Amino acid sequence: MVDPVLLTGAGGSVGEAILSGLSDSYEWKLLFHSPPREEPEHEYLVGDVIDDDDVAEAVSGVNSIIHLAGDPRPEAPWRSVLTNNIDGTQKLYEAAIEEGVEKFVFASSNHAVGAFETDERTPELYRADDDFRLDGTELPRPGNLYGVSKATGEVMGRYYHDTYGIAVCNLRIGNLTKGHPPIDYERGQAMWLSYRDCAHLHQCALEADYDFEICYGISDNDRKYYSLERARAVLGYEPQDNSADHE
Repeated sequence: MVDPVLLTGAGGSVGEAILSGLSDSYEWKLLFHSPPREEPEHEYLVGDVIDDDDVAEAVSGVNSIIHLAGDPRPEAPWRSVLTNNIDGTQKLYEAAIEEGVEKFVFASSNHAVGAFETDERTPELYRADDDFRLDGTELPRPGNLYGVSKATGEVMGRYYHDTYGIAVCNLRIGNLTKGHPPIDYERGQAMWLSYRDCAHLHQCALEADYDFEICYGISDNDRKYYSLERARAVLGYEPQDNSADHE
């Protein structure tokens, strides 16, 4: 069972991509941090994941969660990522367990492993002829405090799965852009995730049968240093787009 689905951070770009492809696929409950510019087609509320009452109201009656909310800035200071990303995620997990939610899809980030890009592998690892791949089995190597918060969210999911049995999928999302990927930018092309593939990836994460997973979220780019094998094998992810088509 998947419905109803709570989507936190519904007003951000990842939320926009998901709803642009899946609006009619599920019974959605949307959580916005700020009032939306237009009236949503689905049930929604405006609240904050750091507020216990808002979180309880958001989680009430849902069976699955896609958790996007938090401070998305790579340069976000510690106080913000601690409050909005770490504490907020923990409050949501606690409410999910209390409600009996079956599946929790967590929007992790490439920043959880960003320090892999700081060594001698760059810029070669962004190129199509380089075979270096991260596959989700490696330990996190955050490149900033935002990445620390995302790595913490992944570990938190491990704890809540092991302790309470909730199914958890952590998606290390790459560089989501609407339209074509960045031109003449090797890293941007290697990291690119199209809106279409983003929606498909999250649908796979909602529908697949798993216990605890870490998968990478990019399109099927010729340039890549993230492996898509786990997302294909476990989630059934079949991306349709490739940044090379826009070079």
